[in-house]
Amino acid sequence: MKYIQIYSIIILLIASACSSADINRILQAAGQGALTEQEVGSGLKEALVQGISKGADQASQTDGFFKNDLIRILLPEDARRVENTLRQIGLGSEVDRAMLAINRGAEKAAIEAKPIFIGAIRQMTIQDAFQILKGEPNAATDYLRRTTESQLVALFQPKIQESLNEVGATKYYGDLANAYNTIPLTTRKIDPDLNAYVTNRAIDGLFTLIAEEEKNIRENPLQRTSALMKKVFAAQD
Repeated sequence: MKYIQIYSIIILLIASACSSADINRILQAAGQGALTEQEVGSGLKEALVQGISKGADQASQTDGFFKNDLIRILLPEDARRVENTLRQIGLGSEVDRAMLAINRGAEKAAIEAKPIFIGAIRQMTIQDAFQILKGEPNAATDYLRRTTESQLVALFQPKIQESLNEVGATKYYGDLANAYNTIPLTTRKIDPDLNAYVTNRAIDGLFTLIAEEEKNIRENPLQRTSALMKKVFAAQD
């Protein structure tokens, strides 16, 4: 009950744009002086770095996208719409090769996201930290998406293109699209450009993994790997 009262006061102060000094005084006055605002901020940042590191590392492994049902990148919608036709006319192996290459491209680019995420975490204010700590189960993931998505798109577009070219996805998918588009009487063409589509799906996949890690840290004390993380999250359990 004491924790509920303490954090009710904190949230009210945050809502009224209180200073960090005000938050600290209230924490101490409420009898929770052992948990300082610096600890809350540092503990939450540790948790976020752990979550994004695991997520980015997992996504960037071989099959990190391709064999993960949560984030596997399917063919673009216009190709999926005619996938059965493609397989029926003998292009099944090309379909499979293109989808594998698309996921390989995303895997190679995924590791590039980590420095952007860490930069956003370093910019987090104490007000941000308290709001995330007491927010919805995906509050930290939402914060990262809000503060990093435009940077990720700008970074990923050239990286995705480089990765797609390197693993052959650009060629494989382009060949597949061109083969279908040359079929007589075909009215709905497949767009051979993959970049924007794979960029957006790769970013969605990263945030999906980060949300999973955030959920684990919030719900499972065993996932809190430092004393500070345990202390901070125990106070909001």
